[in-house]
Amino acid sequence: MTTNLSVNGSRLWDTLMVSAGIGTGPRGGLRRLTLTEPDRVVRDQLKSWAAAGGYPLTVDGLGNMVLRRAGTEPGLPPVVIGSHLDTQWAGGRFDGILGVLAGLEVLRTLDDLGIATKRTIEVVNWTNEEGARFSPPMLCSLAWSGQATPDWVENRRDRDGIRFGDALDGIGYRGPEPVGGRTIDAYFELHIEQGPALDRAGVPVGIVTGGYPSCGMRIAVEGATAHTGPTPMGERHNALVGAAMVAVAVNDIGWAHADTDAKATAARLDLVPNLPGTLSEYAELFIDMRAPERETLETMKAALRAALPDCAARSLTQISVAEEWGFGVFSFDDGLIGLLRDTAERLAIPTMDLRSQAGHDAYHVARVAPACMIFTPCRDGITHNEAEDIALEPTLPGVNLLLHAALARANR
Repeated sequence: MTTNLSVNGSRLWDTLMVSAGIGTGPRGGLRRLTLTEPDRVVRDQLKSWAAAGGYPLTVDGLGNMVLRRAGTEPGLPPVVIGSHLDTQWAGGRFDGILGVLAGLEVLRTLDDLGIATKRTIEVVNWTNEEGARFSPPMLCSLAWSGQATPDWVENRRDRDGIRFGDALDGIGYRGPEPVGGRTIDAYFELHIEQGPALDRAGVPVGIVTGGYPSCGMRIAVEGATAHTGPTPMGERHNALVGAAMVAVAVNDIGWAHADTDAKATAARLDLVPNLPGTLSEYAELFIDMRAPERETLETMKAALRAALPDCAARSLTQISVAEEWGFGVFSFDDGLIGLLRDTAERLAIPTMDLRSQAGHDAYHVARVAPACMIFTPCRDGITHNEAEDIALEPTLPGVNLLLHAALARANR
């Protein structure tokens, strides 16, 4: 295979900037929560790009969108490139989005150059990767990989009580295709690093070998409403106080293991009734723990569970783990990692091996098919923030690596 094949960088950037104008946040980033009106608009835009390129588009029962460039041997399992177009509440313009639109650019480049592939190449936009509206994150790749049922996903609710299924119907993106159950040859996901390693080292490509074991929990705290004035201190069952004690315990656990590069975060707190003058009768605290080694994560989880009875006793509430999920305990496919390394060497692209500390849909796909990830730099490692930024020049080596590796796999 020749080394002079390259994507159209200016077209890729123009496509990214069209996306950046859909659901723009107050500080110039994006606020495009899944299954909201801005999500519908960007989906319509992807649908328009697919039609313009002649790529048939299908949508499954959870809204996962798939563009296809047919291969010459359509009976072979396809090569899939994917990521997501939804964002955080205060998100950047490239987190996930770069991966989907880089996949689109791969299809366009192959068309420009008149290159046929044996295998069909698909580009997927996964629904609800971020988990900013419906927990847990990577919700629909979880179901696609058979680790959850579509019915379970459809009955997840956001903080306003809206069902996932109703929100999906509301934007008109419930498709007729079944969720999962397909055989694919390989899965590639390109993503900004969401960390500073590549940017600080001046290296354009990270080859992702695996992830950090991660755990999410929804902690339920049950108390009782009462007046903040006359209620004696000994008779206050304030769910807010119980949740706050758990949040501090989580933070302390993170610091206790910080020397291992582990993290523990109290990320979200929901209260009922959450009003001045009244003690809250119920609280939900969403927490996140990640560590480079599974054993460390298990130690952190055990420390939290051990802390809950004391938090409950001191706040005069009842505290329990209402729900728990996890991801990151896996390794990406050795063959695909080798393909990325060999291709990068052939293209003279400097690389470094990295482990991902964030969650990605590739984690779930890796449960059922060969999968790999490519990281590209983001400035100062800033992400999940409207200030998130990239530059085109250091991004293109990763996109060209994706082009060459996907093409090689599709023609094997």
